[in-house]
Amino acid sequence: MQFKDSNKLKAITFSYDDAVTQDIEFVELLNKYNLKGTFNINSELLGRNDMLIRENKRVAHYKLHKSDVKGIYDGHEVAVHTLTHPHLPPLEDAEVIRQVEQDRLNLSDIVGYEVIGMAYPGGGVNNDDRVAEIIKNNTGVKYSRTTTCTDNFDLQDNLYRFNPTAYHLHFDKLMELGEKFVNMTPDKPQVFYVWGHSYEFDFYSDYRVKFEEFLKLISNKDDIFYGTNKEVLL
Repeated sequence: MQFKDSNKLKAITFSYDDAVTQDIEFVELLNKYNLKGTFNINSELLGRNDMLIRENKRVAHYKLHKSDVKGIYDGHEVAVHTLTHPHLPPLEDAEVIRQVEQDRLNLSDIVGYEVIGMAYPGGGVNNDDRVAEIIKNNTGVKYSRTTTCTDNFDLQDNLYRFNPTAYHLHFDKLMELGEKFVNMTPDKPQVFYVWGHSYEFDFYSDYRVKFEEFLKLISNKDDIFYGTNKEVLL
């Protein structure tokens, strides 16, 4: 395997959830370093203005408006995050299918191309083999990301429970893995897959600057392919 008809054996991709307004600045940051990402969207929650409390801080969780989605994510990938962000494992088969496939169809209509990717909604154990099989056999989704980090770059056989490499807020681990990835010369394909939420940068005043250090480290390397999740995994 080589990535998207290139002769490169290393690839980096990003996956961010919820389609919040903080994505606007984050997309600009990715573009600055010629990086690509996939943005996972709940189509029935677009336009809502909510607040979150984490780490004893309140942060805006304002969703983008439907009319802005296509333009903001131009050059990147839009993917499924279900219609309304439910925990999928307890749901009946038909509701899993509806949440996933209708979101996929809605998003395809919004962006003007067929959406085929997904990230499971919710933290912790937000997926299982049953749900993955339902999605594989009853929807147009071709891959789906979990939140279980591997801390390695090996390819995985099960694209419907695909585990990312690292979570973006674990900065020391991110930099350690970044140094390793940039300096390695593999003899087989390797993927560095980072996931998170752009609103999480608002919890820590210095983290945006730190994260840009990581982007500087891993960007614009001749031996690395930079693509969306779809371009890297499929």
